[in-house]
Amino acid sequence: MGEWQKGAVVDGDGVTGAEEGSVDRFALAQRAVRAIGSTLDERRTAAECARFLVDELCEAAAVDLFAQDEARPAPHGMLHPMAAVGRKELLDSLRSAPREDVMVRALDAGHPITTSFTTNDHGVLAALSVPLTAWGKAYGALLAIRAGRAFGDGEAAALHYAARLTAAHLHHAVEHHRLRTTALNLQQVLLTEPSRPHPNIEMATRYLPAGSGTLVGGDWFEAVRLHYGRTLLVIGDVMGHGLDAAVDMNAYRSMLRYVASTDLPPHRILRQMDTAMSEEHNRRPATCLLALLDPDRGTAAFAGAGHLPPAVFHRDGAGELIPVPVGPPLGTGSADYEMTTLTLTPDDTLVMFTDGLVERRGEDIDVSLSRLARLRLHPGQGVSRLLDDIVLRLHVQEAEDDVAAIAARLRPRGPLPG
Repeated sequence: MGEWQKGAVVDGDGVTGAEEGSVDRFALAQRAVRAIGSTLDERRTAAECARFLVDELCEAAAVDLFAQDEARPAPHGMLHPMAAVGRKELLDSLRSAPREDVMVRALDAGHPITTSFTTNDHGVLAALSVPLTAWGKAYGALLAIRAGRAFGDGEAAALHYAARLTAAHLHHAVEHHRLRTTALNLQQVLLTEPSRPHPNIEMATRYLPAGSGTLVGGDWFEAVRLHYGRTLLVIGDVMGHGLDAAVDMNAYRSMLRYVASTDLPPHRILRQMDTAMSEEHNRRPATCLLALLDPDRGTAAFAGAGHLPPAVFHRDGAGELIPVPVGPPLGTGSADYEMTTLTLTPDDTLVMFTDGLVERRGEDIDVSLSRLARLRLHPGQGVSRLLDDIVLRLHVQEAEDDVAAIAARLRPRGPLPG
């Protein structure tokens, strides 16, 4: 490492502040908009910024960001290298101290810092560091380096624009993460394990949030004990995503518990819920499927409100979809629902689910449902293993929406004491 010259302009060797690169600022800005911010991932945004700078304005670029805590408040702590593109030897020639120095100076000053320095191996280099700030918060800094020529005014302006654009996308990524974390935490609190069914029903549930690119949804499930050993199983999905969907999910779940306690048949429970929720004009509509299991009679009575039909997997592992009359979603005020009854044996496993389990982008829903019905599961599995088998075979880890699912099986009563 040669002499570190803070803020100096070095005459000779082709480095002079008078040599301004001729650039089309508007064209560069358009290319920057296309190149930076394709996702809400901070690391990728930093890499896209560094790549744009090297493609357009410099020979090497680095983007360092502050670490954020879970709540994602204003940045704090040390800068952490996030992306580096271009001639690695130029970035390495700065080593850690000068690189951090120029970036920290830019952040401390709150405006870009231009500097030049000499190295034994690369001669005279020019550097420009710009803080990444948006809406009053600093998210990090970028550093652009090239040999032989200082950055002209037009090039510096393009660098500043790229920095502002990158900071804006980082701000959106942080806010997205904060909102998703809040919604997910709320949903995890609200979506506790459902009430335990009667001992004569074996049940398993799964809730699988989608990947980080999607806000948490309003998927939910519940089990309500009723008289005479019967259990009402419920699965629902509030339309939309985010914090509002999670809050509305809790409202629907609370209303369901209240209405179900009146021991009405499934279709009348849906009518009561639809009437009540449609009067709350700020609530989002929701789909819902009810299954009233009666182990003594070996039956399941179904009613649906815009929800996908359930499936039943038999003793040999073969599955079939159960046709349920489809009424309108809850909260629309239509209140037109019907009930259908199915005979179940202790060897049958009922599976209820939200659309994230089967739906795939660009695919007709009938095709998606038939994929589930065609599954041939291993015979003799417990309900928990069976539900895991379905999730695995349908590649739910690739789903673009949250998944909630219930598997239930009638459990024969033991012999009465003699």
